[in-house]
Amino acid sequence: MKAARRSAGLLLFHHAGDGLEVLLGHMGGPFWERRDAGAWTVPKGEYEPDEPAWDAARREFREELGLEPPDGEAVPLGEVRQANGKIVTAWAIEADIDPARVVPGTFEMEWPRNSGRVQAFPELSRVEWFGLDRARAVIVKAQAEFLNRLEVRVG
Repeated sequence: MKAARRSAGLLLFHHAGDGLEVLLGHMGGPFWERRDAGAWTVPKGEYEPDEPAWDAARREFREELGLEPPDGEAVPLGEVRQANGKIVTAWAIEADIDPARVVPGTFEMEWPRNSGRVQAFPELSRVEWFGLDRARAVIVKAQAEFLNRLEVRVG
């Protein structure tokens, strides 16, 4: 039996006037460009079994946002299993970054399909701060559990 793919990521949060806000990224590429609900994610990425999840989360933050991961106390948010079977592990860190500073990494794929043309797309097409209610409405469904756990532990 094939092992489930695994991803790890960092969910940044800060306190805003009316509660917590979290930093989410809108998935890049042509499949997601016209979608909102379910198209936002914790900045994260896949890793191999021999890499510690925490190291992968920090590496993927650098790759996806083009910024160093912030220092601070990491609040473990555990794991969730997404509909595609992927297991995602996340930590929350209190930090305040300006989304305008983000320089997303890129990935390549054949687009349009079967065209023979390979194009580069940003890993995340944009990054924004969301209040928890709005974040729950747009984040990948399984990852909403991270928001619930953050609210219990920090909120």
